[in-house]
Formats: sequence, structure tokens, C-alpha cells
Amino acid sequence: MPPTFSHTFDNHHFKGKTSFSTGLFINNEFVDGSDKTTIDVINPTTGKLLATIAEGTAKDVDIAVAAAQKAYDTVWGLNTPGFVRGKLLIRWAELIEEHIDEIAAIESLDNGKIFPDARGFDVQEAAATIRYYGGWADKNHGKVIESNDLKLGYTRHEPFGVVGQIIPWNFPLLMFAWKVGPALATGNAVVIKPSELTPLSALRVVALAKEAGFPPGAVNVVTGYGKTVGNAISSHPAIEKVAFTGSTLVGREIMRQAAASNLKNVTLELGGKSPNIIFDDADLDEVVKWASHGIYFNHGQTCCAGSRIYVQASIYDKFQQKFMDYIKKLRLGHPLEEGTTQGPQVSQQQFDRIMGYIDDGKKAGAHAIIGGQRHGTEGFFIEPTIFTNTTPDMRIVREEIFGPVGVLVKFEDEEDILRVANDTVYGLAAAVFSQNISRALRVAHKLKAGTVWVNCCNKIHPQLPFGGFKQSGIGRELGEYALTNYTSVKCVQVDLVGKL
Repeated sequence: MPPTFSHTFDNHHFKGKTSFSTGLFINNEFVDGSDKTTIDVINPTTGKLLATIAEGTAKDVDIAVAAAQKAYDTVWGLNTPGFVRGKLLIRWAELIEEHIDEIAAIESLDNGKIFPDARGFDVQEAAATIRYYGGWADKNHGKVIESNDLKLGYTRHEPFGVVGQIIPWNFPLLMFAWKVGPALATGNAVVIKPSELTPLSALRVVALAKEAGFPPGAVNVVTGYGKTVGNAISSHPAIEKVAFTGSTLVGREIMRQAAASNLKNVTLELGGKSPNIIFDDADLDEVVKWASHGIYFNHGQTCCAGSRIYVQASIYDKFQQKFMDYIKKLRLGHPLEEGTTQGPQVSQQQFDRIMGYIDDGKKAGAHAIIGGQRHGTEGFFIEPTIFTNTTPDMRIVREEIFGPVGVLVKFEDEEDILRVANDTVYGLAAAVFSQNISRALRVAHKLKAGTVWVNCCNKIHPQLPFGGFKQSGIGRELGEYALTNYTSVKCVQVDLVGKL
């Protein structure tokens, strides 16, 4: 029998019980892994054991792919009309919303993110994304193309078949929805690997897919380590498409394996080192809050985090003081407690990595004007940290830290800020704050980033595409654009005369 997770929540945000299987989900059933081994899931708030999940292997990926292929060939894909796929996706979204508090509590406990964010952003937007793609399921079609009156030419947008997906630990359920939503809407069958650090919300929610009516094999979840399950997915010869969200380093390896196996179609959403640009006419009281949200949302564990905060010289000192005063009001604590604004980092490894960057910044001569230390003695908590006195070559300025650590840097004018903001291998996102909308848009158009926010940051909507330039990825998530990730265009030509 596969393991289960049971927990009683008794806190300000949610009071109730949850109990569900933590086995592999293959062919609409929870099962043990082939080797009958398990993986321990650690509670980031305490550093102690939270749950046990089944450990998948390459053999389990083979089994899941076979189940997905059978579903695609018989009861899913082109055998199921788009409007039926849409109804199933919409029903799944409704079930997620019906269990929103339970799922948010699971996400908060497993990942360490504060409950208001887990509920108000992660779970709510996951449901919205699945519903959005439910609406697209019968609207992603080709077109008739004129050539001459003796020929009929048209295109079809056909699913790949079986697609593999690998998602990260920072937004476990939301990334799950971003991946499975467009894949299922377009008729693909899915084999997806959640992070072994934060698998619980995906396992809880995939059970609701079965309840919604998805046929066996349409959605399969294989938990396990990247070096086994992840590698098996990216190199599997029967998987025609792989989508990955995570680090640029791993993204390169995914591409290599995809190319070496069967030249898979690849979508990558990778790292970032986003500039947050604050001009001298910005509303300082508001921009201080946005800057804090930009770097400390999700404890800094965000690919689009505004970790490079550039402030025009004439307001730099005033902004710095207001920013420090605001940061001092942030409250670290248990993510399910009322009033907590920042929970723990996700794991010991991530904690050590972030603290390593903080130590490196100090040794390089940067000044930690706030934070820079561990918080408490239990769990993986790190104080919100801001560095000044940096130089462009410092690792804390150039590399993605993925934690609550930002740098505060002066700039003089538009030419200056565009030069330093674009001086990065990344190009995922950027933000511009100015009351002069002409200037804001002028700068936004010159920034080399896939998403540019103006007078806001870290705002994501299912309707709007998200993805990066340069080493921040290939392809786009969300919106109509994501549908192209999961279909191949077939051109059909009919000779109306039939004579050579």
C-alpha cells in the first residue's frame, strides 16, 4: 500500500483534517513505486519530518508513459472533443475552489509560504488557470489558407501525445496548474514530476482530477528525484514534448537530454535577476511597499524577484530610510500563524545556499544594512536582507540568490539605468516606477525582459504570457501563447481537380 499523509490543522486560518495518499498517481490510482522505497518530506518551519511519499524510478516513468499513451490513443486526445475537455478542466477548477482552505493549508505547511499568499494567490490562481484553459479547449483551431481556387489548404493544431513536465518547489500547485492546464486543454496526456521537497499539494489536487471525471492515464504524477525521474522524463523516447521550470543550470541539462533522446520540443521557464527601477518622481510611500513585495514575496524564492533595486540618486537616501523602516515591520514566523509576513526558506540546502551568498557579499565588501542573519534556532528562517555599497561584479549583484536578499544601487538617468539593468545573462522580468508614463514606457520598451511591470511588480494573470529573454528560458507560459507549446501545426492540402 502506498503511504498516506494525515494532519489536523488547528490555527487561525484553517481548522480541519486532511488525509490523502502520497503514492505515485498513475492511471487514476495511487500506487507504490516499483522499488517500494520512499522519500521523507521535511517541514521547513521546524526542520523535522512532515510526510513520506513514494519514490518513483525510471521504471515508474515507463509505466506512467504507457498509461498516458493508452489514454491518448483511446479515451483522450483527439478522441475527446475540446468542449468535453473544457468541461472537465472547469469542473476540476471548481473542486479546487471548494477545497481551497484545506489545499492552502497543505501548501503553507509543506512549502513554508504564509497562508494568505497560499490561499489568495497560489491556490486561487491555480484554479483560475485551469478554468482559463478549460475555456480554450474548444477554441484552439487552425485556419483555411488561400492559395488558389483549385486547392483547399487548411491547418490543424494537433496535440503532441504524451508530454513530460517537471516543476519546482517555490510555487508547487501554481506551477502544476501552469503546466497541466494548457497541456490537457489541447488534448495531450501528461506525466508530471513535482519537486520531492514540496509534493503534497499536487498529490492532493490530482485526486480531484479523478473526481472531476478525467479518464485513467490523462494525468499522471510521478514523485521522485530529479536525477532519476526528471532524467527519465527528459530523455524518454516516447515523450515528444518536455516542459521545465527551474534553474538555468538544470534547464541546460534538460535541453541536452531532450536533444540526445528524440529531439523533443522543449519549453523552459528559468532563472532571473530582475531589476526594479525607481525614478525620482515615483510615489515613495507606495513604491516602498512594492519594492518589499518585489523581493520578499514568497520569501524571495521567486524567479522574477526584484532583487536588484535601482533608485535614482536624487531620492536614494530618502527611499533607503523609508525602505528600511518598512522592512523592520515585517514579521517572520510560522506560516500558518496570524500576522506572519515571511515564513521559512524551503529546505536546509536552500537555507545554506542563501546564507552562503550573504557571507560572500560581506566578504566582497558589500554592507548588509539590514538583516543578513539567521532568524531563530529552528527551521530555515533568514532575515530580510538588503546590501548597499555593491559593485557590478559581485556575485550578489549578478547571480540568482533565490532568497530574501536584495541589493540597493543608485543610478543617474535613463541611459545609465538601461545600461546596468540590461547587464545580465537573465531576462525574465523587470519593473519600472514613475509617474511619467511616457518615460516609464520608453524604459519598459528598452528593457531586455519577457515581462515588464509599470508601477507594480510580481503580478501574474492567467490571460497574460510569462517567460524570459536570454538565459531565462524558451517559450511562454500562460495566455493564448502557452497553447502553442503543446500543439504541432499540420497543414492539409486538397487538390480539387485531382489531375497532375
